Amino acid sequence: MQQIKQLQPTLLWQWFQQICDIPHPSYQEEQLAEHIVAWAKQQQLWVERDEVGNILIRKAATAGMQNRKKVALQAHLDMVPQKNEGTVHDFSTDPIRPYIDGEWVTAENTTLGADNGIGLASALAVLASDDLAHPDLEVLLTMTEESGMIGANGLQPNWLQSEILINTDTEENGQIYIGCAGGIDGDLRLDLDVEANSLPHAAKLVLKGLKGGHSGADIHTGRGNAIKLLGRVLAQLQAHFDFQVADIGGGSVRNAIPREAFALLAFDGSDEKLQSAVAMLQNELQAELAFSEPTLELKLEAAQPAAQVINQVSTDRIIDLLNTLPNGVIRNSDVVSGVVETSLSIGVLKLNGEQLQVVILIRSLIESGKHYVCSVLDSLVNLVGAEIEFSHDYPGWEPNPHSAMLPVTQRHYQQILGEEPIIQVIHAGLECGLIKKHYPNLDMVSIGPTIRGAHSPDERVHIPAVQTYWALLTALLANIPQA
Repeated sequence: MQQIKQLQPTLLWQWFQQICDIPHPSYQEEQLAEHIVAWAKQQQLWVERDEVGNILIRKAATAGMQNRKKVALQAHLDMVPQKNEGTVHDFSTDPIRPYIDGEWVTAENTTLGADNGIGLASALAVLASDDLAHPDLEVLLTMTEESGMIGANGLQPNWLQSEILINTDTEENGQIYIGCAGGIDGDLRLDLDVEANSLPHAAKLVLKGLKGGHSGADIHTGRGNAIKLLGRVLAQLQAHFDFQVADIGGGSVRNAIPREAFALLAFDGSDEKLQSAVAMLQNELQAELAFSEPTLELKLEAAQPAAQVINQVSTDRIIDLLNTLPNGVIRNSDVVSGVVETSLSIGVLKLNGEQLQVVILIRSLIESGKHYVCSVLDSLVNLVGAEIEFSHDYPGWEPNPHSAMLPVTQRHYQQILGEEPIIQVIHAGLECGLIKKHYPNLDMVSIGPTIRGAHSPDERVHIPAVQTYWALLTALLANIPQA
């Protein structure tokens, strides 16, 4: 069986294999960072880290390129940790296991980390190469992008020397990103009252089999959010059955659409009627979401009664909260056709003792869109007696109509593709807006290969698209405008 490190371009895929071998989920990318720093020092490259752990590596211009503008390649070090139900994998200790599936590279039942591991590998491959033309080069590798863009937010001023920055986090071959949404996290907490369980029966309501995906790039697709669907199901069951919640949860990271959710129910009465009602609701959801969620499954599983349950008033509040929380597309852009302007995604639901926690990610191309959704959530939590705290606010990346790098990128992409590339503003978040905040004069574009299923175990990267991306990246480096 062919290994990925035997694919072309060899240096890029060899680096990607190394990245897969070293665990690097968000907040746990230090081992990978240390590996890269040690390698850079071994290669006698200038390397430095800042206070938040970002890495900056410099490489001198190749012969004849000293009079060109300095350029930075930028990627992030972390990946989103998601795995299929029943998969035994510890992202903090276990390597990612990539394999070739036709024209794609994917992983065994986990996220692959092509977002942004391919971009990271390409930057390191440029540093490792001895036959690529480039001007004075910087490689900026940021920490913890997938959980609040912590590295880009803490980027120190007067560190980068470059005039041009090429972000490597685009996920579509043939497209050039020139703008993106900003975002803000919402941490909603609802205090609950619990009591000793006096109900004799228990069952675990499980909703699974959803596609999940990227909470920005896939938010417009109509895919089901397991947490929202669970709230809907509980509200419909509540109209006909008396029960109390003993445990509840769903999702695992804030920036992925949840694929699974559950609620442990305590009740007094026949579970046959409850089973029949759940089966009817499953049929209803499967018919409604037949196209977007063909493998949706809703079922009741046998469970042991819990010692404690959430009392009836708090159970009702949980259901009311989940059933009324907004989720998905709030508004499409009037300025950029076919692009979502404002959205939110409920990413994580969990019970912490006597408190329910809901983690939400709000995105918008405009600041007023973020402010509006925050105000809606403030009003909602006031109604149900909850609290919400907003954090990790980051700006969007506003397109620059005067970019000198954009026409250069367009020209070379057209030569490689044989057709005009698409200029795109995306709803997903890139670090460019935050980097621009620290370095307002940087001329930026974002490019990358085709990645499907990012932030889910279905993640895969297209091998021919990686070759196209590498051809474009190396052509751009060889044709950076003169200083």
